[in-house]
Amino acid sequence: MTEPRESVDLHDAGAMRALAHPMRLRILGLLRVDGPSTVGALAERTGEAPGSASYHLATLAKHGFVVEAPELARDRRERWWRAAHESTRWRTEEFLGDPERHAASDSMRRAVLDTYHRELLDAIDDEAELELEWVAASDSSDGAARLTIDEFRELSAELRAVRDKWWAVGLEPRPGTTTVRWMTHTFPRPER
Repeated sequence: MTEPRESVDLHDAGAMRALAHPMRLRILGLLRVDGPSTVGALAERTGEAPGSASYHLATLAKHGFVVEAPELARDRRERWWRAAHESTRWRTEEFLGDPERHAASDSMRRAVLDTYHRELLDAIDDEAELELEWVAASDSSDGAARLTIDEFRELSAELRAVRDKWWAVGLEPRPGTTTVRWMTHTFPRPER
């Protein structure tokens, strides 16, 4: 059995282009959050045809994002898949001098942001089905501050530390828990 690694660092344009597809991002996200699954179950959850889901899994596997989990199969025909890692990282500044990798990074990041947007809209739609206390504990905010580069780095590092703390706490399901998502972005805005 291949255990998930903590994260993978992207450097290759092909891997970034593979993740630039919304269905591949969705499948990878489901495998990361909900654990291993069969092609049929993923197809059912995404509304994708089984052949199409299988194609997307094969593409993700080609780039090392998912691996087969044969130990979960009940017979030789059943194919299970799991995420190969828990997160994906990249350093955008690494690609700025390379037009091919920068274009692939740009496409991938735009697809990720589109996925975030759809997920946030789904969360609004799902609020009526949740217990009031879970909705009340939710937060949606933004902000802006004039910071030096060192202060900006400190803000980003503090947000990473908060994310890492709660990620470690909530890796495994426990009684009384539900999956909670967070999305943070820090970025400079040019003065206009």
